[in-house]
Amino acid sequence: MSDLGHVLVLAGGLSYEREVSLRSGRRVSEVLRAAGVSVETRDIDASLVPRVLADPPSAVFVTLHGGAGEDGAIRSVLELLSVPYVGARSEACRVAFDKPTAKTVVRSAGVRTPRSVTLPKETFHDLGASAVLARIVERLGLPLFVKPSRGGSALGSSVVRTAEDLPSAMVGCFAYGDTALIERCVEGVEVAVSVVDLGEGPVALPPVEIVPDDGVYDYAARYTAGRTEFFAPARLSPELATACAEMAVTAHTALGLRDISRTDLIVDGDGLPHFLEVNVAPGMTETSLFPMAVEAADDDLGSLCRSLLEQAAARGAA
Repeated sequence: MSDLGHVLVLAGGLSYEREVSLRSGRRVSEVLRAAGVSVETRDIDASLVPRVLADPPSAVFVTLHGGAGEDGAIRSVLELLSVPYVGARSEACRVAFDKPTAKTVVRSAGVRTPRSVTLPKETFHDLGASAVLARIVERLGLPLFVKPSRGGSALGSSVVRTAEDLPSAMVGCFAYGDTALIERCVEGVEVAVSVVDLGEGPVALPPVEIVPDDGVYDYAARYTAGRTEFFAPARLSPELATACAEMAVTAHTALGLRDISRTDLIVDGDGLPHFLEVNVAPGMTETSLFPMAVEAADDDLGSLCRSLLEQAAARGAA
């Protein structure tokens, strides 16, 4: 067994991505046990704080997606409890989880990202939906991509190819959040680049190319085996693969992230990568991109997760 002591894997929660989180948590727990680590898996509920206080784990691996898992809330609680954990600190999570804010930060660092507008539900209604949406189409052009400003797994997201489709896309988006991010839809090759930092600075893993069977990488395409074809490493030229890697590392660094992250990019027809968003708690399911990147790097997921926990335990609750 590992001399790490017992560790805690947090999974579940109450976000729309609960089921995905539970799958991620099971996968991480399984690979850690195979790597000789004593693991306890827990949901987040009223028993969590007393349990942690009674028997503090050596470190925590957060596999909560959306909501409290990525917006910094649970990490703030872990900081209050002086429990070390894998991943970005709470303040960095708050910035990265809000997509418009993250876009602003990475753009300031010189990263290319699609033009966009952020529209709260109240503004959408108060100023007159039709007039506002007409101006958006006029300003950004078509096609557009509409998604909630917070959250993941493509829930509430859709491609808009005609002006007539924009109102229904906004309604679908607002079902999952109070603020919509409307971007110019850049079409091309979808790529995800995972970043790992084991103490010597952030390093990009091989990029993973995403080819959904119907052209849209939605919730079903993400988590249904066989719905999407993946290439790890991505079918990119060495120069373009390097550019994508540099963009992911720049985003990770500019946002003040720690340990692991995954940056989603799209490469346009001219071979230019564009930053879409970053994930501070990458999925760890059988169809998730981070484990594919680890395998493409000829690494072992269990060994990597153990090393991340050992690093977290060594630095303490800082």
